[in-house]
Amino acid sequence: MEWFAVVVSLIVLWIASLCKILHTSTNKGGALINKNVLLVIAHPDDESMFFSPTISFLISRGNNLHILCLSIVVELHYLGDADGLGNTRKDELCRACAVLQVPLQQVKVLNHPELQDGFGLVWDHNLLAQIIEEEVSAHEINMIITFDKYGVSGHCNHRDVHYGVRKVMHHIPQRSIDAWELVSINILRKYSGPVDIWLSMLFAITSKGTHCLQNEHTSRSFHAMAAHSSQWVWFRKLFVSFSSYTYVNSLRKIN
Repeated sequence: MEWFAVVVSLIVLWIASLCKILHTSTNKGGALINKNVLLVIAHPDDESMFFSPTISFLISRGNNLHILCLSIVVELHYLGDADGLGNTRKDELCRACAVLQVPLQQVKVLNHPELQDGFGLVWDHNLLAQIIEEEVSAHEINMIITFDKYGVSGHCNHRDVHYGVRKVMHHIPQRSIDAWELVSINILRKYSGPVDIWLSMLFAITSKGTHCLQNEHTSRSFHAMAAHSSQWVWFRKLFVSFSSYTYVNSLRKIN
């Protein structure tokens, strides 16, 4: 019967964690309010799989959010539009952003020949910095959000985006904008669903310059990811259900 007690305990903890999302909020995040924000992602569906709690927080508090997606082709092994999915993926991203309530005129998607998706395809950090700086200037951005140096999944494109943003921060005089990174967590926490809220809260309390953002609209995460119909296969459905990134984001300031 011990296994039964363990299962029941886990179910109770899961439900309690969901109830915390529904009935309470620790989304203080004063440093993240009233900003022109640029969310820099590598691929369509990054916004739904990893950043939906952050997007929910920013939109619900009146931030002016822009999204820059640097590549639209998945697992590309040659230059060009793999399997003709480029335009499809761009349309899917726009539909997902509509679900997440991001104005479509504030979503920019690139299909640059030097920024093609795939493991082992290294992106030029100087090129990334140039593109990001242009967006910062065009929209008077005063806050950038992106991946940390591990990039959640370890994908090389995610990591390159991080280093591109770091270059931007070195170029901008007197650090006139803030930059924040999504904290990568270990695999046990990553697949603990809403239970990770408690650990993320503790991490935010004990780590200077870190904010814990709960997803106040988790259903939007599922609907947004489902909008990426070409990617909405069984293992991504499981990922969105069990990934802690559906329920909570920890953002750490890039110094």
